Amino acid sequence: MSAAPVNPLNPVNPVKFAYWVPNVSGGLVTSRIEQRTDWGYDYNRELAVLAERNGFDYALSQVRYMAGYGAEFQHESTSFSLALLLATQRLKVIAAVHPGLWHPGVLAKLGATADHLSNGRFAVNVVSGWFKGEFTALGEPWLEHDERYRRSEEFIRALRQIWTEDHTELAGDFYRLRDFTLKPKPLNTPERPHPEIFQGGNSTAARAMAGRVCDWYFSNGKDFDGVVEQIADVRKAAVEVGRTAPKFGLNGFLIARDTEVEARETLREIVAQADHEAVEGFGAAVKQAGQSTADGKGMWQDSSFEDLVQYNDGFRTGLIGTPEQIAERIVAYKRLGVDLFLLGFLHYHEEVEYFGRRVLPLVRELEARLPDTGTGTETETEPESVSAHV
Repeated sequence: MSAAPVNPLNPVNPVKFAYWVPNVSGGLVTSRIEQRTDWGYDYNRELAVLAERNGFDYALSQVRYMAGYGAEFQHESTSFSLALLLATQRLKVIAAVHPGLWHPGVLAKLGATADHLSNGRFAVNVVSGWFKGEFTALGEPWLEHDERYRRSEEFIRALRQIWTEDHTELAGDFYRLRDFTLKPKPLNTPERPHPEIFQGGNSTAARAMAGRVCDWYFSNGKDFDGVVEQIADVRKAAVEVGRTAPKFGLNGFLIARDTEVEARETLREIVAQADHEAVEGFGAAVKQAGQSTADGKGMWQDSSFEDLVQYNDGFRTGLIGTPEQIAERIVAYKRLGVDLFLLGFLHYHEEVEYFGRRVLPLVRELEARLPDTGTGTETETEPESVSAHV
């Protein structure tokens, strides 16, 4: 089945798709179930080409520094991203980075080079938290929750200024730049004036920061109500500073099978074979992020054991079922304001190809039927046609 063309009389901004690069061992679920996925470069090079051919727009390279919680081996995100960029023609690659471990001027230099080598396909995902143990092991301070986001905002402001202005001056609380000039600068294209800046986080501080400075906001897995709440908060923060709101990306673990029974059974097996020690260790390490905020909102704050088996709450998004059910749900999220889905899979090569062949054409057909709202999105309640599949 080929993808249906978008109706020219009803212009729609097509929803975009990204995938989690498995550059970390252990796959995308912390389970002993078979995962025909590998963290090595040869596997990932083939996967990037396959994803590009099957309709994916972005690939996000994860960032981990130490073994633990089922991830014994990790490839560094920025160098791995560049390798994938050089192996592809169209795919954009997003490298996850920590402000506490990078200086914005150094990252800006690397990003400019990567952008030229890839003809404008480099992007970054600014990670404000993650594992306290990795920072302390490297001898770096672990800041209080909201201070981490304050540092990230300063980092992003510095990064954007370096990429777009000839002389950068910054006397901040975390970074200082004096008449710093970067040449060559990243490519300035009609699609973007500099490499896109993504940011994750679920907390109030994360939402406010995204509204003020980011191009894209990534959310952990959420149901319809959770997405509506987060989008409203981010848009409000953008309005308060006179900015266009960032685009919204949603994490999801996709299990598409020929029947809903098969898909549900796969999910049941993943959870049944979960590595309890690793899941519980991960939960203990990351739940402090949400619990340390004043209002109790934050990453993993209310995640259950089952949610944490997919470590970014990917099951919560509900992309589990037949191609038809998943396509309907994706478009329902799009109508609420989701611009991009960041997907994980159990068996990457097979399931990325299945997605491109069976799911994506249905998504494009449904998008072509959407009413023209000027933006391709609507704000409304959960459609009845998909609620039964969650």
